[in-house]
Amino acid sequence: PKQLLPWGGKTMVEHVVDVLLASPVDEVIVVLGHQAEAVGAALGERPIRVVVNEEWDRGLSSSVRAGLGAASSNAMAALFALADQPGLTPELVGRLIERHRRTLGPIVAPVYEGRQGNPVLFDQVLFPELATLEGDVGGRVLIKRYPQQVEKVEVECGEILLDVDTPEDYAWRD
Repeated sequence: PKQLLPWGGKTMVEHVVDVLLASPVDEVIVVLGHQAEAVGAALGERPIRVVVNEEWDRGLSSSVRAGLGAASSNAMAALFALADQPGLTPELVGRLIERHRRTLGPIVAPVYEGRQGNPVLFDQVLFPELATLEGDVGGRVLIKRYPQQVEKVEVECGEILLDVDTPEDYAWRD
């Protein structure tokens, strides 16, 4: 699985989890699906909560629900990061969290040259709607539904637009 591809001396999933652990998030929940045992083993003893999404074949929405279901009942927001997003940094995560704390905007997203990327933070007021999503869709549905509600955090680096879906995407690192 692509989450286990090497990235900077680690696997991609280790890289993303370590970035999140180095950021100001309060809790890191990792939702595992296909090949959960192998991907989970790569994470070792990190201080994270692992949730196995047994319905991973039902699409991205099932992972969103699994993550939300595992979140603390007093969570003010949820930041959804992709395990195949090598450009993620603790600084970016911190900027998104800071914007949410300052504005309490329902959606906070990074933007590079007018294009929205990942990760995206959703306020708790949207948790019920996120939990009703079905199929291979995630929070992007709510971003399209509520475009005026999106707090845009301008970033200087286009890596927020990168994820690894093809061999060409992975080759970008070279």
